[in-house]
Amino acid sequence: MREQKFLWLMIAFLFGFLTIPMWFHLDWQQSWNTWSMPLSSKVIVIDAGHGGIDAGAVSRSGLEEKEITLNIASYLRDFLQQSGAFVVLTRESDKDLAGVGNGKSRWKARDLSKRLQMVKDENADLFISIHGNAFPGESHGAQTFYNPTREANKKLATFIQTELVHNLENTTRIAKAKNDVFLLKYSPIPTALVEVGFLSNDEEAQLLSDPKYQRKIAASIYYGILAYHSDIMKNE
Repeated sequence: MREQKFLWLMIAFLFGFLTIPMWFHLDWQQSWNTWSMPLSSKVIVIDAGHGGIDAGAVSRSGLEEKEITLNIASYLRDFLQQSGAFVVLTRESDKDLAGVGNGKSRWKARDLSKRLQMVKDENADLFISIHGNAFPGESHGAQTFYNPTREANKKLATFIQTELVHNLENTTRIAKAKNDVFLLKYSPIPTALVEVGFLSNDEEAQLLSDPKYQRKIAASIYYGILAYHSDIMKNE
């Protein structure tokens, strides 16, 4: 009787031992799927600043802001799509959104309004606008701006800026409140505007022309978005 009981215990033990890897595999697989697609179902609009007849800032070597912003936006789109996000670019080529119109001020207002309208039409969860900077002197460094009227804006911008500082290793700037920029002021969802660097600085302009550096910027923004999303999920 004891031998029979012992035999059944051994069978139960072996069955349990053999099935443990199966359970671990299932749990790991589920965790991996969740972790690798953290932005699943999220709609993110990425705005590549300027375009078309509007080159934006131009370096002394002729590097145009509109080209840099589109490249970085495209890299960022690829990163986000790999994490399950549905990504919309405000432009995918060298064009503006204003169409034919009279007067530069009206043209610019139409262009910006259409970019913002895309955010509303897509019922987006996040909006990231990418730009370059220019200022006399030796100013340098990427910086993220936000509208302070919504706490989520500050969180998003701060997470992105933290990653820019950590990964680029050439700026100590902090996320800055700014409520006089059209896209920041009127966006109805969490929004951050990223100035990726100064084209007026020859050394930084050289960096910004490098596809590897552009990808590094895009990756930093991407990691900032992931950190923001993780923080939101944690506090829900």
